[in-house]
Amino acid sequence: MTNEKYRRPFTFKSGQTLKNRFVMAPMTTKMSFYDGVITEDEKRYYQMRSKEVGAVITAAANVSENGKGWEGELGVHDDKHIAGLSELASSIKVNGTKAILQLYHGGRMTHASVLKGMQPVAPSSVKALRPDSEMPRGLEEEEIVQIIDDFKGAAIRAAKAGFDGVELHGANTYLIQQFFSPHSNRRSDKWGGSRDKRFRFIDELVDSVTAAVEEITTDPFIVGYRFSPEEIEDPGIRFNDTLYLIEQLCQKPLDYLHVSLRHYDQVSQSKDYKDQPILKYLHEQINGRVPLISVGDIRTGEDAEKALKNSELAAVGRVLLSDPNWINKVMEDKEDMIRYDVTEEERDLLALTNGVWGFMQGMMPERLK
Repeated sequence: MTNEKYRRPFTFKSGQTLKNRFVMAPMTTKMSFYDGVITEDEKRYYQMRSKEVGAVITAAANVSENGKGWEGELGVHDDKHIAGLSELASSIKVNGTKAILQLYHGGRMTHASVLKGMQPVAPSSVKALRPDSEMPRGLEEEEIVQIIDDFKGAAIRAAKAGFDGVELHGANTYLIQQFFSPHSNRRSDKWGGSRDKRFRFIDELVDSVTAAVEEITTDPFIVGYRFSPEEIEDPGIRFNDTLYLIEQLCQKPLDYLHVSLRHYDQVSQSKDYKDQPILKYLHEQINGRVPLISVGDIRTGEDAEKALKNSELAAVGRVLLSDPNWINKVMEDKEDMIRYDVTEEERDLLALTNGVWGFMQGMMPERLK
């Protein structure tokens, strides 16, 4: 490798500096207690993988009680979570790695059984296109405003707990994306209808969170945004909608944008955008205004170099599950020593329980990453 861009430090607009260009991708763990409080297993899992990456982005933490998507999910919707989150942040930051808490609301991507009998909520009463989906209840306007405030409160708790930043999870068909999607958002008020109106929730959410953390923090604090570039639903988000979304987000005081892809070299499903990978189109659209995090089956140093041609940072996931020392092995030219497969007997050694073990086995649905 001649360039090895991934070795170089990177400084965000907020002032936070990462020691290298790698971040640990957010992956569902299902390790938390029933009430969203962190467990020792979860702290051990993150600490084992945090020493070498520039930053760790945690699994999704729900900001509202009616936003919980699955059992074992991390919570940040109540002050009772701050103590445990503080321990989690400390376990990640032990070697100068930055800790970023992913904030999310599941919207219609959950079940009444997970919500203790409550009906899932969404922008509109439209079921998700999956076999076990339930009919959600369309949110009232005051509830929408409250959820935006819930995200704001969650970001404040993350800062109080010692996290270096938060990521707004606007990807993988969860609530933030549901507001932007014409499939899940059929509203006719100011929160839906035209593309501009479907962007309103994201617009107000980003402004609320960035203003809140600027007001309460004195140290640099990262705010990022994750998005999925396309949907399979019809009607659904198409790539030209995402280019519109990116254009709006580039005008916000965000530290980074983080695309959700199955493969970093993935090509669009749209016939108008097949000449080059999605990542390249996105990077060209952003044009240096906001750092872009690439992701998607990055397994080797060569993969990282290719991904970083069209991004500033690269998120790695599955390879860190099987080998927590993957980054050092790549940087020290010892890739022949990387472990890519894990046996049942090695699970405990690598703190691979519940959700992450299912992900390792390919059993986890793609949207739950």
